Amino acid sequence: MSSLGSPDRPLRVAIVGAGPSGFFAAGALLKAKEMTISVDLFDKLPTPFGLVRFGVAPDHPSIRKVLKAFDVTANGPNFRFFGNVAFGDDVTLEELRRHYDQVLLTTGAASDRKLGIDGEDLPGSYSATEFVSWYNGHPDFADRTFDLSVRDVVVVGVGNVAMDVARILAKSPDELVGTDIAQHALDALKASKVENITILSRRGPAQAKFTNPEVKEFGELAIADPVVDAADLELDPISAASLDESKTTRRNVEILKEFSERGAGNKARKVHFRFLYSPVELLGDGAVRQVKIVRNVLEDTDGTLDAVPTDVFETLDCGLILRSVGYKGVALPDVPYNARKGTIPNSEGRVHDNDGVAVAGLYVAGWAKRGPSGVIGTNKTCAVETVNHMLADAVLACAAPNPAPTGIVELLQAKGVRFVSYQDWQKLDAHELAQGEAAGRPRLKLTSVEAMLALL
Repeated sequence: MSSLGSPDRPLRVAIVGAGPSGFFAAGALLKAKEMTISVDLFDKLPTPFGLVRFGVAPDHPSIRKVLKAFDVTANGPNFRFFGNVAFGDDVTLEELRRHYDQVLLTTGAASDRKLGIDGEDLPGSYSATEFVSWYNGHPDFADRTFDLSVRDVVVVGVGNVAMDVARILAKSPDELVGTDIAQHALDALKASKVENITILSRRGPAQAKFTNPEVKEFGELAIADPVVDAADLELDPISAASLDESKTTRRNVEILKEFSERGAGNKARKVHFRFLYSPVELLGDGAVRQVKIVRNVLEDTDGTLDAVPTDVFETLDCGLILRSVGYKGVALPDVPYNARKGTIPNSEGRVHDNDGVAVAGLYVAGWAKRGPSGVIGTNKTCAVETVNHMLADAVLACAAPNPAPTGIVELLQAKGVRFVSYQDWQKLDAHELAQGEAAGRPRLKLTSVEAMLALL
């Protein structure tokens, strides 16, 4: 009998989730020199790449350069992609464990955190994730409608996702037509009547999570001016000290100061940055019409500045509100889950139950492992940490009872699952690029699973 990890009996690994973490992990596994490994990567959508395809802003294509490395991994030996296979519905954890020696979960953080205020469920109130998925052509969100006939939009949060949605709303059609933004979103944005976009930050400018390029870009838009009140840039002593500790923070505040010195400008749209404000209630009869906000002050709690509400309130007109205040994972069938953290409990990627008992052969990486933090590249370090433990554990792995590569194919076929290979994806990719070229755009995304499968 061949030993596990030999050329005759490779270590068989299933990865669930074909986003950056899944691909980084696959690449690290396949580069392992100490053993032969085969990787099968599963995703519920026919398209790979997860947030690189559906989360990265269409006007920031340089971030997608990582796809070249993912493509090299996918076209290498001992790798297979199984798209259009939903974990839990089309294939269960038990079934994967019958066919693979190890299972790695890289399912991300698919749910968003809510504001927890009255009126949040009114029509016109959405997560930024929904809006991002809509304009990026995610099949689950392509049919959504967002009322862009309104004059006033509020974005809650000052992370890079909040910056993305505010910027897309502020841009002119001419600035977007050269991107791969979904056609339905481009058409809707062409008809937009939005004039005011207000970004709310519960803390001050020195605590903002956006990066320098993200905020600087608001000063370079064709039809929108950034508006900042100089009074909002007055810093408490701890915030002022943080400028010396962080070059990014210092530059953020400098950029905002430059905006404040410009004045309101004469462009058709305005992007208002409001610091030290939190929404406390959404108001409206049948739909959002206004948002009540409270002025905060920063209080020092053991060196951490917390936003504490005052008794000063204000009401803003608002026909659309997009929240971007955090994300969390969702519970997966038969997989341990920490509801408080929104993650899969683990020790450096080795999954354990909520009592700390290890689940042999089950691993996690990415946001499902550590929570929604960092940028795309952060997931590489995270994935490699998990992979190193997988390699160390391989000598102790319980060999799968049915490791033949044909086994999972036969199982899915018997269930009537129409899975999509990486070669199938390449056909879809070529189609999108060709359609885009014909339309004078870089790509025209397919936005329904049915349309994708019909082309294969």
